[in-house]
Amino acid sequence: MVYEMGMCSLQSSITRNKVMAGGEENNDGGKNNFHVLVVDDNTVVRMVHRMLMTSLGLKVQEAKNGKEAVDLHINGAYFDLILMDMEMPIMNGPTATRELRAMGVKSNIVGVTSCTSESAHKDFIEAGLNHCVSKPLTIAMISSFLPESNNK
Repeated sequence: MVYEMGMCSLQSSITRNKVMAGGEENNDGGKNNFHVLVVDDNTVVRMVHRMLMTSLGLKVQEAKNGKEAVDLHINGAYFDLILMDMEMPIMNGPTATRELRAMGVKSNIVGVTSCTSESAHKDFIEAGLNHCVSKPLTIAMISSFLPESNNK
């Protein structure tokens, strides 16, 4: 994975990607009410995804596995966007996605995986994803999942 870089490089990369995506450094464009749930068992991946989201002015909450994501929704949490890892302990991404959809969750769920197998992506999408992308995420990828009003 490309996530193994120093924090200075990462921050520089975020700033560079933000400029490339048309974002401005201190203008959240009203995105601060857009809530994202990052679901991944890897602490570094969650940290990187959080930094990418907050650099766009989005509010972020994290879950370490699919069960935590499902439990958050059972307890009344709502998210506009859920970034769901595929392979996690306790409850994997496809199972969590199926459970969330069965509960009536309408959030945009994006599968984020390091798996490159087309059949694995297909199975994950069939679980109820809106999109499935390969790691690492970029600002441009994230921006493509935001509604037009949040994508300025």
